[in-house]
Amino acid sequence: MDFSNPTSITFTIYILAMLGIGFAAWRFTNNLSDYILGGRSLGAFVTAMSAGASDMSGWLLMGLPGALYASGLSEAWIAIGLIIGAWFNWNLVAGRLRVYTEISNNALTLPDYFTHRFEDHSRFLRVISALVILIFFTIYCASGMVAGARLFQQTFGFSYVVSLWAGAAATIIYVFIGGFLAVSWTDTVQATLMIFALLLAPAMVIVKVGGLNEAMTVIQALNPRYTDMLSGTTFVGIISLLGWGLGYMGQPHILARFMAAENFSTIKNARRIGMTWMILCLLGAMAVGFFGIAYFAGHPDQAAAVSANKETVFISLSQILFNPWIAGILLSAILAAVMSTLSCQLLVCSSALTEDFYKSFLRPQASQKELVWFGRMMVLVVAVIAIMIAANPKSSVLGLVSNAWAGFGAAFGPVVLLSLIWPNMNRNGALLGMFVGALTVLVWGEMKWLGLYELVPGFFFACAGIVIGSRFGEPASEKMRAAFQVMREQIK
Repeated sequence: MDFSNPTSITFTIYILAMLGIGFAAWRFTNNLSDYILGGRSLGAFVTAMSAGASDMSGWLLMGLPGALYASGLSEAWIAIGLIIGAWFNWNLVAGRLRVYTEISNNALTLPDYFTHRFEDHSRFLRVISALVILIFFTIYCASGMVAGARLFQQTFGFSYVVSLWAGAAATIIYVFIGGFLAVSWTDTVQATLMIFALLLAPAMVIVKVGGLNEAMTVIQALNPRYTDMLSGTTFVGIISLLGWGLGYMGQPHILARFMAAENFSTIKNARRIGMTWMILCLLGAMAVGFFGIAYFAGHPDQAAAVSANKETVFISLSQILFNPWIAGILLSAILAAVMSTLSCQLLVCSSALTEDFYKSFLRPQASQKELVWFGRMMVLVVAVIAIMIAANPKSSVLGLVSNAWAGFGAAFGPVVLLSLIWPNMNRNGALLGMFVGALTVLVWGEMKWLGLYELVPGFFFACAGIVIGSRFGEPASEKMRAAFQVMREQIK
């Protein structure tokens, strides 16, 4: 345990800064809307950066560079799919959802929006969608805590258990104190740190290997397949990787950023900032892994850590190529990626418990102060459950994380998308689409049919289920149609 080395000092300063932001946000949190959606006050820059940071997690700085380092450009298809999916999410969903949730009785959560959009007086949609969020996001939170614990282990030399609690506490405290504004403001800082790291690191790698042309020559000489995007791929494989982009429309923690934007014009500006940030970060992450091939080919004596675990390529290059203080800043970007996603997921779970269960069923007459404090308590409850799951990093439950993106994307994505573009969609269509999407992901993922990623069939079968289900039961009422028309006029 050494708190005197530059990396430890940098990590400590970074964590204290995030806690400081949490205390600053406390002053602006006066009611449940403030705690859950920041009072719908986010500007374009914060909306864009917060959406990006909450999306990417540690995968951006570890998983993606590791995949490119191991296999070359054939792994780039997933990044292309994510860019396409994010672009459609910003253009088809973001602005419409911001406007429609306000029209729909100022809905603060996704289940709340479904309830009012489809006039679901039974509140069955609210309960089912809130339960899906709670179950999968609690597991997601556990996964983020495992990643944070391992980073704390490596940085401070703590045991796994101590690292788990220390890493979790750093995030829990600022979410507990400042709610959505704290999460969004810290996300903005974290997104800035991430893009700084992902632009600086590959630039230094390219310089160290003698320039772009020299790096490409070395990589091509090592193995021509590294520079071939089609090497080792199949048509189904490429579709599966591209299909990851479909998941964006159903991710509650990303959609919450759109709902919290100040107005529709904010969304338009945020889209440009968000897409620029995303493209640069993905290119930087891929460049780290790809040009890392050339660097370690010329420095095999430094490749031990990367050979053991290819996902450490960003960490290894940062430690090797930079002054320890700069390396500490770059490695803090990994912690930023983990904390930004974990904080959003904790808050979404707390919001579901507070708005969709406590306020809706148990205490409709609760004061705003009571609701805010209940929300804070739920952050702690969800966090403790996630820590208990994460206590065993080899738990089979954590394996469900790989299905959660597909589950949210197929169960919620088509429902959200069609609710915003099709006025005739009704409650039965929403229920059937949600059920078919989730069921397809579970069955297809288990059976591994065709080797196709389960999100792809799940998304399209859910769309079909929505269309079929909307032909049964009560058609969309005049009030629902009128609200849809108001939304359409506002986004024009």
